Amino acid sequence: MLGHKSIKCFITLIAVLLLANCGRSADSSTDKRDSLISLLNDGDLIFRRGTGIVGRVVVAADNEGRYSHVGIVVNRDGAHYVVHAVPHEHEFEGDFDRVKHEDIRDFIGRYKDANVGLYRPMVSETQKAIAVAHAWRLSNMGIEFDHDYDITDTTKLYCTELVEYVYGLAGVSLSEGRRTNVYLPAMSGEYIMPSDITQCSILEPVINL
Repeated sequence: MLGHKSIKCFITLIAVLLLANCGRSADSSTDKRDSLISLLNDGDLIFRRGTGIVGRVVVAADNEGRYSHVGIVVNRDGAHYVVHAVPHEHEFEGDFDRVKHEDIRDFIGRYKDANVGLYRPMVSETQKAIAVAHAWRLSNMGIEFDHDYDITDTTKLYCTELVEYVYGLAGVSLSEGRRTNVYLPAMSGEYIMPSDITQCSILEPVINL
């Protein structure tokens, strides 16, 4: 049996080790995210795996089940943003589900310890510039999020539909025609899923966290 002083010392030691490990974990996570940010190029695609209800449904329905969301990287005035179509992430009173742009750190830091992947379309700089310009334009237009997930109607957009659409305006199909048929109570139909994009033959993985 441990004496009172021994028990107290043991508890103190455990607390110190836990704090030290937490510190290392946070530093490691920050270092990894900084590494990702240092690699960003205009037109890159950044994927993440959300932990909310919608994210869980997408992961369950997707063939790979690695990511639930995607956006396109845009550099403006030396700052990196992600343009993406997203539900339930309102930023001010009266905000609505829409295509928006947000700081890269906010995008990748929304879900703690979530999978994040950076991918690069191997296309011309001109094609990337066209896709980026259209993505930025749409993020400033208040385009609504497509809750019907209708890939035939681009007046509203969901996340994979957005990146497919803006690169399509540059003559590039990131999905290469792939579609996923989903049959779930909360989601039924034909969709462009994250894995329909990550399987693209001209998309190179840069880093995965």
